[in-house]
Amino acid sequence: MPNSPKNWFITGASSGFGEALAELLLANGDKVAATFRHQSQADEFTQKAGANGKGVVLDVTDAARVPGAVQEAITALGHLDVVVNNAGYGSLGPIEEIGEEEVQRQFDVNVFGALRVLRAVLPHLRERKSGHILNITSIGGLRAFPGVGIYNGSKFALEGIGEALSKEVGPLGIRVTNIEPSGFRTKWAGESATFTKPKNADYDATAGKNMGDIQGYSGNQPGDPVRAAQAMYDVVNQENPPLHLPLGVAAVKGARAKIKELSDEVEQYASVGEGADFPAAK
Repeated sequence: MPNSPKNWFITGASSGFGEALAELLLANGDKVAATFRHQSQADEFTQKAGANGKGVVLDVTDAARVPGAVQEAITALGHLDVVVNNAGYGSLGPIEEIGEEEVQRQFDVNVFGALRVLRAVLPHLRERKSGHILNITSIGGLRAFPGVGIYNGSKFALEGIGEALSKEVGPLGIRVTNIEPSGFRTKWAGESATFTKPKNADYDATAGKNMGDIQGYSGNQPGDPVRAAQAMYDVVNQENPPLHLPLGVAAVKGARAKIKELSDEVEQYASVGEGADFPAAK
């Protein structure tokens, strides 16, 4: 029920949104199972959380490990109410030039990693006929930017998975919200990201410039991870939470711009698109 203590499972809690959210939840009396890539980090979290938490070792690219990590969280807390797909990173560079291995890693973490967690936790949520899933996507999952195309692709994919999932599990009492942040003061634009610098000068003014801007504002983004965590907490405690939640002034502005651009374009070419059907019978 809204505002009642809840049990949370958060992936990627070593920094950024995951860390801020876990700290807020523990301070508010909720219980948290949080995942980390290293045992020392998990142990530190378990000690800090005491009876209200459990650190779990998990790399979401390890498909064989995910079900066990989810079960470890369920065993520690008794059940799960909220699942936060937060683990992820940004791969930046021109689409033409990012290597295939890096593209595959980007999708393995941001898409398949989240999907593995969903598939592992859904039987538990379906059995309880309740729960709330938060997928941390990005404003970059709604609109694309030069130099961020591969990351955009991964987040567009997670957006689609979240939307479809909401239609599949909504009737079962399980809610889904896609969280769509703009620039926040996390490690996303710094040490967590990978950068493929343009080799072709043709991309200097597009991908190269935007990548430089992103690196330049790392640590100075307007978004506050603590306020973002509070927004997520508030959404989970709403009676009718949204499917989409842009976070940050730039995210709200960007979502509005995308809606308008798409609407204008659809209407401009509606007659062309509609003309592709077989002629309607008279």
